[in-house]
Amino acid sequence: MPKLKPDNLLYRCYQLGGAVLLTSLLAGCNSADPAGPAGSRVPLYFDVKGLLDQQVKQLSANSPAVEKHAALRDGAAETVRVPKVKWADELQIFYQADINKAALRGVYKVDSTALPGGLMRRRYTRQGTPPNAPVKELVVVSAGTETRLLEADIEQHNTLFDTHKHVQLVLQQGHLRSYEVRGRQKLIFFDDLPYAVSGQVE
Repeated sequence: MPKLKPDNLLYRCYQLGGAVLLTSLLAGCNSADPAGPAGSRVPLYFDVKGLLDQQVKQLSANSPAVEKHAALRDGAAETVRVPKVKWADELQIFYQADINKAALRGVYKVDSTALPGGLMRRRYTRQGTPPNAPVKELVVVSAGTETRLLEADIEQHNTLFDTHKHVQLVLQQGHLRSYEVRGRQKLIFFDDLPYAVSGQVE
């Protein structure tokens, strides 16, 4: 496995899979939000964008180091400690889990389950397979107003490739503790490309 640049491990791992992998992963991040600017949005579902914006601001101010791990295919994972991270770039892919778009209103079924320890799990499940709803399922675990866990299954399909990825954020007392992106992509005429990237915030 090629050596990864420690200052941008997350995106470098994607690039190792080729330009199409990078394009497909970032496609959802660059799409316009038909619900309008963040200040005018009234979230129908969990406010993923609001949580991420808050974390990016907080992490950029505190500037914690991160221990990162990345692996492609069946190769051994590489680990590197990064003392300074560009958090707006590092967490960009997680914005793909945002389902608060005008076109997605009514697309997701919401189920709530009480968990031990005063926790609440809310599961947002896509109904059917509308083409403008790449998030198959979003799960949020919270304690009151404090988010503890966010994870989502995201899939994208077209005539050239199929991608499936699972993203996860783990928070403690309002601070991001760890994050992970793992999945696979199947390009036409090529083998599956599984990948996994994670970070532990120090």
